[in-house]
Amino acid sequence: MILIVDDTPENLISLKKVLEIHGFEVDTASSGEEALKKVIKNAYVLIILDVQMPGMDGFEVAEAISGYSKAKETAIIFLSAASTGLNFITKGYSSGGLDYITKPVDMNILLLKVKTFYRIYEQSRKLIEIQEALMEEIEFRKRAERKKDEFISIASHELKTPLTSVKGYVQLLERSIDKGDIPTVKRHLEKAQLQLDKLNDLIADLLDISKIESGKLKFTKKNFNINMLLDSIIEIIHQSNPEFRIIKTGHVAQEVFADEMRIEQVIVNFLTNAIKYAPGTTEVHINVSLEADRVIVSVKDFGIGIHPEQQKNVFDKFYRVEETAIHFQGLGIGLYISAEIIRRHGGTVGVNSTFGEGSEFYFNIPLISMTEQD
Repeated sequence: MILIVDDTPENLISLKKVLEIHGFEVDTASSGEEALKKVIKNAYVLIILDVQMPGMDGFEVAEAISGYSKAKETAIIFLSAASTGLNFITKGYSSGGLDYITKPVDMNILLLKVKTFYRIYEQSRKLIEIQEALMEEIEFRKRAERKKDEFISIASHELKTPLTSVKGYVQLLERSIDKGDIPTVKRHLEKAQLQLDKLNDLIADLLDISKIESGKLKFTKKNFNINMLLDSIIEIIHQSNPEFRIIKTGHVAQEVFADEMRIEQVIVNFLTNAIKYAPGTTEVHINVSLEADRVIVSVKDFGIGIHPEQQKNVFDKFYRVEETAIHFQGLGIGLYISAEIIRRHGGTVGVNSTFGEGSEFYFNIPLISMTEQD
């Protein structure tokens, strides 16, 4: 929008009319004081400012405008019937003006200058937008790089821990075998196997991340009974965590068309997290239901919970809640992989949590998936 400032009504009317005919939005002020009030309230691309006005003259108005942070980038063209000698031009530029026009105004010259300033304004605005977008991209890449570095550090530590344990148990096995202590050999073998299973899970997660990034995470879909799948998962989880009661509720009679192994992976991740992040508790609830041809599975624990501002990030790649990362092992990719699996089944994931009281993770998928992965 353009602001015309002139104490002569005829000048305001004629300039406003010409500019509006050529498609410009125009506002007017009949004094310097009125102009300043309008500049505070509105944003202007250009101000056409008469120099000779009673009260505040044009130079004083321009100096005041240039000191106002929101308007200091606004272009100012001075109008003057007086001499445009060196002193005038110098004072005009030092006051914040970018150009001047003498009276009587040549409308063709005025329009040419107005169009030029508008073109410069549009180019500057686009450059600013590009600059802001580039800064956002730079910040995004910096954050991604930091997350990657953190992940590499965590992954190295997490992979090294079970390897070190296995190496230790193998050394103990050698000693126990030499002594013929078969019961101790069996115990060490069991513990070594647990560490190898942990290592295998970590490697599987890393491979899944690689497949997701390259678009090669494949699905083998078939009809299966989700109730039977849940019962099987609960039995397996209970064997390794006998102190936990996993209480199942709900029932879905219809079969689900999905990748059974991948859906199992998601449910196991939810259950193991529920147990992992609920120290001192002994109960986890899992529910399955059907709503509008979509299967809903939820896992609820009574553990440490998650702060509201952190809940929106828990399914992000490499994200680990800072308070828990210190005390609990993990790569921070299990929930991200789970979310990708569900998303590619045409479903959604989510979490409801109260800090200090527990969390409920859930997902839903259609009974019959029609996504591009079929």
